Amino acid sequence: MKVYTKWFDLPLYNLVPYITERLMLETDFVNEADNSVKMAELVAGEPRLRGRVYIPEVYRDLSSKRVMTAEWIEGVRLWDKEALSSTWYGGSRGSPGVPGNPLSTDPIIPNNGTGLLKPSRDEWKGRTGKGGLGLSLKEVMTTMVDLFSAQMFLWGLVHCDPHPGNIFIRRKANGRPELVLIDHGLYVSMTPRFRHQYCQFWKALMTFDNGTLNEVTSAWGVKAPDLFASATLMRPYEGGDSSTKDRITKDLKGKTPAERHYEVQERMRQGIREILSEEENFPRELLFIGRNMRIVQGNNQFLGSPVNRIKMTGAWASRSLVDSKDLSFSERFVNGWRHLIFRFVLLSSDFVFYGSKIRQWLGLGEGMEDDIEKQMRFLAKDQFGVELQHGVFDG
Repeated sequence: MKVYTKWFDLPLYNLVPYITERLMLETDFVNEADNSVKMAELVAGEPRLRGRVYIPEVYRDLSSKRVMTAEWIEGVRLWDKEALSSTWYGGSRGSPGVPGNPLSTDPIIPNNGTGLLKPSRDEWKGRTGKGGLGLSLKEVMTTMVDLFSAQMFLWGLVHCDPHPGNIFIRRKANGRPELVLIDHGLYVSMTPRFRHQYCQFWKALMTFDNGTLNEVTSAWGVKAPDLFASATLMRPYEGGDSSTKDRITKDLKGKTPAERHYEVQERMRQGIREILSEEENFPRELLFIGRNMRIVQGNNQFLGSPVNRIKMTGAWASRSLVDSKDLSFSERFVNGWRHLIFRFVLLSSDFVFYGSKIRQWLGLGEGMEDDIEKQMRFLAKDQFGVELQHGVFDG
């Protein structure tokens, strides 16, 4: 970061202390235990998530700063798409480990004569061993987006490492999925003011409300709202100033490849400078919240884009301005009326989502998240001269 700051005049080094602090906290298992317990309380208190999300219990008497002991969890990792959706052969009970399932009371006996750490509980996979949880990937992904949207917009406590290895899926006795979230070391906390601003920001993104967008980003010290909006949506923001875009296109016209490459690189550097122009006002939490958003997008893309993630995220942002208990009754009432109007506006995003879905069914595309990836690749190449490698888009 010192190299970028000194040689390229990019104000990045001031971000290092906050990032370092977060990473050091990730190695403190008392901190992780505290986050885990708090998240379990929040999930239990939210009717929209209760019974759909599970946070493993931490055994405090067997934990310390360097060791954390939690309950044993059995489930299917999110990256095992086939096991999530293959035929269920377990009858009317849920998968092993789910509360209420008789198998969940089986003891875990180290080296019980078989050399295994636990009894075999794979009969739900059928005689061929190729069975799965028989779950809807759309339901699985809906639960995930709901959970992390609640964290960002309603609670202001965000798990910032939701990659597929930290998410288990279990099947409940009623045939519905249950998401188990582990690894609670990397969290960020949002102040009520910042959380409300983030809700307003996302709502403005969905309605092309450039006035609110400029107001919020200005409070964060960001002087490139369109670029920042694109980075947040992870797709080109379509509500920006078209005259600026036309001017950029005109400026690059007729340039040699070398001149064009230099100018777009300089635009990228200038864009970063404008985003971080007032470093003291830039919310450091956005670094890790953006990480959460990117990984959740990658998870949706990996599962075949079964849900309209952007619409769901925007709906949570708007609804949270109604449900937030630290707003006055009059503010919540006004936000409630605006939320009803906003829900109608969101319907337009369904045209984009189902258009991508139809092309996917016809074998002409891979889903909405893949369409977004292509748009971002083009934006990065065309306007900033950056070739984004595929790994950037891996959840």
